Amino acid sequence: MDGDLRGWRQCLLSGAVFAVCMAGTTLPTPLYSLYQEKFGFSELTVTVVYAVYAFGVIAMLLLTGNVSDAVGRRPVLLWGLGFAAASAVCFLCATGLGWLYVGRLFSGLSAGLFTGAATVYVIELAPDGGASRATFVATAANMGGLGCGPLLAGILAQYAPWPLYLPFVVHLALVTGSAAVLLWLPEAVRERRPLSTVRPQRPGVPPQVRKVFGPAAVASFVGFALFGVFTSVSPAFLAESLDVDNHAVSGLVVALAFFSSTAGQLVVGRVGLERSLPLGCAGLLAGLALLAGALHWDLLSLVVLSAIVGGVGQGLAFRGALSAVAQASPTDRRASVISTLFVVAYAGISVPVIGVGVLTGPIGLEGAGLVFIACMAVLVSTAGVYLLRRPVRTSA
Repeated sequence: MDGDLRGWRQCLLSGAVFAVCMAGTTLPTPLYSLYQEKFGFSELTVTVVYAVYAFGVIAMLLLTGNVSDAVGRRPVLLWGLGFAAASAVCFLCATGLGWLYVGRLFSGLSAGLFTGAATVYVIELAPDGGASRATFVATAANMGGLGCGPLLAGILAQYAPWPLYLPFVVHLALVTGSAAVLLWLPEAVRERRPLSTVRPQRPGVPPQVRKVFGPAAVASFVGFALFGVFTSVSPAFLAESLDVDNHAVSGLVVALAFFSSTAGQLVVGRVGLERSLPLGCAGLLAGLALLAGALHWDLLSLVVLSAIVGGVGQGLAFRGALSAVAQASPTDRRASVISTLFVVAYAGISVPVIGVGVLTGPIGLEGAGLVFIACMAVLVSTAGVYLLRRPVRTSA
């Protein structure tokens, strides 16, 4: 019994470290309008600054996805916390746009290191028989941390002094505490190898996985693209079109999308993996429709509903996609196939978001948002129809 209690304590503490790191990646979200005022850059620049994060994540996923299996979980996670601290320092020292680019790149590198290694670490520290609950801890830590970032920064920026500094000082303190916790936690990898023996895993999709991978990848792409738009341009829309200048409200709206995604992933256990992908596509389509209504009628209530409904759809679709692809993949290719799915998903955060930024100049933020919604709706509708005609069969 004492062993189980110790195992769950370690599992929860590692989940808290995971959440702290992920919170740092979304911390600047409600602050971009303040940086625009300070440095005088356009909405396109905001989207590019945001997208640099995704490029950092993709680079780390491709280069270091299997490093923690060799050198251990803790060294990789300590490096991740180091990049998170470096990102916070860049934002604290920001005297121009270049600092924001470097800060977002460091943030992406930290998330890329944490995404796989921390998820596995949380599950490994749980006591025997606790894998299912530990998976929930990892999921809640990941998406919950992403949601807490904009919420924390928004509240501090609105109700505390030094809005462009205090959020990052608080995060630096949390990162320091997380490093101390990580040094106290045990290493989960027993047989470690030198870093020189590790080779990057090439992403790939074997022929037998392609039928499942196609619609799964499209649903993942659209879900992450919706999150990308919410986290990069929704604060600007709230301020310009709805006259919502409260940073705490902007942070809360973004946080709702991530919290709803956590709820959507938890619902998968009830609806079943076979139905979660088409239901997720339907949720994403409904979220996109609500966002279109919000842009057309300038209604805050529809923005909130879009965050909730779209977030649940993203959670359903992404967990369903991940599970379906993992089960369809040969054991010796599973890691590379899942890495490919993550690369497609994070491409969804970067490419469409930059497209919205490019279109904002000639046709305005609302027009760019509607073009984005139309493109994503076509993609997710195609994937949903395909899944209804050829349902994904899973073994568990």
